Amino acid sequence: MKKFIDTFLELDQFWNIALYISLVVLIAWISSRVIRYIIRKNITKRNQSRQREYNTTSLKFLMNSVKFFVGVIGILIIIFTIPVLRAKATFIFSGAGILAAIIGFAAQAAISNLIAGAFIVIFKPFRVGDFIRLDESRVGIVEDITLRHTVINNFENKKLIIPNSVISTESILNNTIDDSKVLSFNNFNIGLYADIDLARKIIQEEVKKLNYTMDNPESNISESKDKVDVRVISTFDSNIHLRAYVWISEPFEEYRNRAILFEEVHKRFVKEGIEMPKSMHKIFKD
Repeated sequence: MKKFIDTFLELDQFWNIALYISLVVLIAWISSRVIRYIIRKNITKRNQSRQREYNTTSLKFLMNSVKFFVGVIGILIIIFTIPVLRAKATFIFSGAGILAAIIGFAAQAAISNLIAGAFIVIFKPFRVGDFIRLDESRVGIVEDITLRHTVINNFENKKLIIPNSVISTESILNNTIDDSKVLSFNNFNIGLYADIDLARKIIQEEVKKLNYTMDNPESNISESKDKVDVRVISTFDSNIHLRAYVWISEPFEEYRNRAILFEEVHKRFVKEGIEMPKSMHKIFKD
């Protein structure tokens, strides 16, 4: 047995080196799993219902950090315990001047992403599970925050991978950070001589049929959904612009509700003879 161990520790043969690397990788993998399991179990025990989302964000980032650092430690152990690799590493780092500058420059992005990710977890401008918007094309639910990037799942079930250093400098609209209620703007155009009161009544009736709508949370009026505010925003040569202000209790349902409302209101407008705006083609033709 001793002879076998001595032979194994002589890391100058290919199969010994391969076996040693496999063993280090296996130990690192098991260590990472065990550490992450212990951390997850301890945090879950202390998790309170109102802090669940915050803990989920911190937990995911911590799990990714453990995996990264255990992997780095494993690689360093392999490099500095295998004579062949240690000799090459010593030779490479002996001319450290230019190499260090190159490595430092190349590592700037990685370090900035790491620091930005830590700041996101600490200051919580958004959390895992939040519904955020960066611009018109970058909208979705935060799925993960890693050491390098933030993963956003948009409403087409596509993943947006944004470096932490980039997203931390962006202006972000967070729909769910403190209060999940959102005020949805729903715009409608009717003809210049259309019955505004009837159009307003139709819109209000259709809003009543939607799910997740609520009364204005800033007022003390009743819970009746008839109180939807529909205003005339502006008038043009060919149409009147109406806007319905609808409070939604669940931000993830805003787009669905808006689509349903547009369709049902349009059907009612056609059915009840609400004058529709003239098309530009007809305007030029006239």
